[in-house]
Amino acid sequence: MRQLLRFARVEAVCCLFAVLFFVGLSLSRVAPLPGWLSPYDALLVWCLGVTAVLWRTGWETTREVGVIAAFHVVGLALELFKVRQGSWDYPGEGVLEVGGVPLYSGFMYAAVGSYVCQAWRRMDLRITGFRFRSTALVAALVYVNFFTHHTALPDLRVPLALALLAVTAGTSVWFTVGAERYRMPLAQSFVLIGAFLWLAENAATLLGAWRYPDQASVWTLVHPGKLGAWSLLVVVSIVLVASVKATEGRLYGHPTDRPSVLGRRPAGLLLSRAEASPPCAPEPARLR
Repeated sequence: MRQLLRFARVEAVCCLFAVLFFVGLSLSRVAPLPGWLSPYDALLVWCLGVTAVLWRTGWETTREVGVIAAFHVVGLALELFKVRQGSWDYPGEGVLEVGGVPLYSGFMYAAVGSYVCQAWRRMDLRITGFRFRSTALVAALVYVNFFTHHTALPDLRVPLALALLAVTAGTSVWFTVGAERYRMPLAQSFVLIGAFLWLAENAATLLGAWRYPDQASVWTLVHPGKLGAWSLLVVVSIVLVASVKATEGRLYGHPTDRPSVLGRRPAGLLLSRAEASPPCAPEPARLR
């Protein structure tokens, strides 16, 4: 139980950017604003300020801010297309928007990138058995499918999910909680993060960050099918962060990632304590 609580505390710290986003979202709905400043524009200013403060204080490194910016662009492009297709909309108005999409929306995706970067550093993440090029290819196809399934092409989310399971088979994420070293199947981490993003999406739509067509008259729970979409989109953020960690030498497992002594699994924790031999040495050749 102590390990579970310690794990939850570290996870909460890693979510600081996301927490501050929701703080800004809440304040933009209740705080008095000057007539020339819309809630959407105020939220954009807030997000820019949060990013600047986290960078200046060293909470986010320069490279991590770069990853966050990249995922902001990736998310904003998806937002522009989806809003044009009528998948969801933004009921409010603002000056700082493009194609009906307020510019703050990219920070919702940036929060995911921030979480992955923070978790990687604070829990000393390493990956073993990672097929970088294959996983990156599936991630690219996942992203493209979010656009193409609105055309005459079929929705390939299920085949892509199966492909993702295939390319990540045998891939493990190693991380530290306190003095213990744990491992988790990489595919399982996609599902867990996707589930939390689905919960966050429900909170965001409740606060009016955006709305789906079935929420136009009254708020309803976001369809559970979105959980799968978020789980797939997490792959894009993992690949973006992994490309940076590879240049830092912090991507693959190494001999110092020794597993902990075999012990009882913490109750209720969906991860397993390392029971095998130490993870393999760095595998830079897989990036070539």
